[in-house]
Amino acid sequence: MAENSAENVNREKAKESETDTDGNSNSTAVASSGSPDDAPADFDKAIVASGFGRFNLILLLVTVPATCANMFESTTMSYILPIAECDLHLTLTDKGVLNACAYAGMIISAIPWGYLADTKGRRKVLVYGYLLTCICVLGSALSQNFIMLVTFKFFGGLMVNGPAAVLFTYLTEMHGPKYRPNVLMVVGMITSTSTLLLPMLAWGIFPRPWDFLLFGSLDIHSWQIFLFVCALPSLVSGLVLYFMPESPRFLMSQGRNKEALEMLKMIYHVNTGKPKDTYPIKSLILEVPSRDAQKDEAIYTIENKSEDKVEPVKRQSRTLMESLRAGMQQMKPMFHKPLLGLALHCYTMQFCIFLGMNTIRLWLPQLFASMAEYEAEHANEDDSATMCTILEYSVNKTAETLTNHDNACAVPKTISMDMYINNIIVSFCGLVGYFFAGAIIRLIGAKRLLTYGLLVSGVLGIALYWSINSLTTIIISSAFVTVSGVAVSSLLGAVVALFPTQLRSLVVAIAMMFGRLGALSGNLLFPVFVQIGCVPPFVMVASVMLLAAVLSYFVPNPKKAAFT
Repeated sequence: MAENSAENVNREKAKESETDTDGNSNSTAVASSGSPDDAPADFDKAIVASGFGRFNLILLLVTVPATCANMFESTTMSYILPIAECDLHLTLTDKGVLNACAYAGMIISAIPWGYLADTKGRRKVLVYGYLLTCICVLGSALSQNFIMLVTFKFFGGLMVNGPAAVLFTYLTEMHGPKYRPNVLMVVGMITSTSTLLLPMLAWGIFPRPWDFLLFGSLDIHSWQIFLFVCALPSLVSGLVLYFMPESPRFLMSQGRNKEALEMLKMIYHVNTGKPKDTYPIKSLILEVPSRDAQKDEAIYTIENKSEDKVEPVKRQSRTLMESLRAGMQQMKPMFHKPLLGLALHCYTMQFCIFLGMNTIRLWLPQLFASMAEYEAEHANEDDSATMCTILEYSVNKTAETLTNHDNACAVPKTISMDMYINNIIVSFCGLVGYFFAGAIIRLIGAKRLLTYGLLVSGVLGIALYWSINSLTTIIISSAFVTVSGVAVSSLLGAVVALFPTQLRSLVVAIAMMFGRLGALSGNLLFPVFVQIGCVPPFVMVASVMLLAAVLSYFVPNPKKAAFT
């Protein structure tokens, strides 16, 4: 069934390459393997001819701070919850809201960012998105109360969602078919590295007695210094990506072939060190017809192309409503078979995976902090730090802080070193897991890795309930975060491969929106279920992961889907 679905998707893509949504021809030249060197080349042939070298390595280096910025925005709150509890008068529900509020902003901004990326360009979204994210993170670092912090975290999620989703698309469009799966796995490793950096930063900053007044009125504590430091990756990413080129794949999809060819020549020059005029590809196939733009055009940046001119013709100006109508026209294929069913399938999986993975991942720092505090208080007793014991202890401690704030917070909050070490171990295991994931993909395939990984994650999710001490909690949670993280990268890789270029950023953005909705739901429900009992939160996590595993069986094999 999965193979039949893949064939249907490919047939649909073949139709798209021949006919546009308005019935016009969508290609004026076709590059075949037997064509001469001066024949128009398709994108895959052109990007392969640009080589793999210094440019690609520079791009991956740029990805490091960008991926850190993405991860930091959604994860930093989980580390400040134990230490900022007294400063912000946090209840258990408040902690869930702080973990979830960034995802609320991401959900709202998904479709607008996806539309902008598919019409205005990948690079603009990346640059402006990261710079605006930096401003929001700095605002959260200056927050003086719960409402102020929630507001800035919400807007931070609103801003970071665009570049976070577009980054995957941008990277895949800068690499040939041979390297695309590996690039996504490298991004996964960078993501795991960024999660490793957070507990290390917290370890280096939180124990410091950094409490002072800024501008005579703003109270600054060590957790706010932590947020200041976490703003640096988004600032660096926005500034560096300004100097990176636009995606040639995007330019070709917009009919801007001359610009795309110049970008490819530049990539070739950086990779090989050879002059740009030695680039073997002399022309690119026209993916959109060479004709005057019309108001109801599917791709509204189409222009008349004159082959003897170096500079592209300046596009006609459009009103906002005309641009919006054109964008909706471009999205029409998303509401027809087979793309609609496939998209809804992937969105449901993304919702389930993020709900399970990010609920556990974002509550682990709080659980480890409670675990360390509990073990310190009961060091001379035989009480075992089972998961249910720790959850009950955490609920009672948070309630005590709220009802008896002066006494509970008379002494500055100190966090045991065990909390940092435990989180470092979990993050390090995730990083190691990605090194093995590449070999496993080659051995069993990306689709099987996705299905088996989700099955294992579901079993591990319920196994946390039977954790009998801190050691088993660390082992199970490390395995859960690692396996589910690899599954997320596998699913996003499939999404990128299964949808056409003009819709790819939009589809990834919507998929991420459903993922954020899952994370939002999980983090709001977790404290509610914890107060009901020990079993419900783990049943919730396990059930959604197992549902995603069942759905993954029916996802088309990405290897049989053409990159178009």
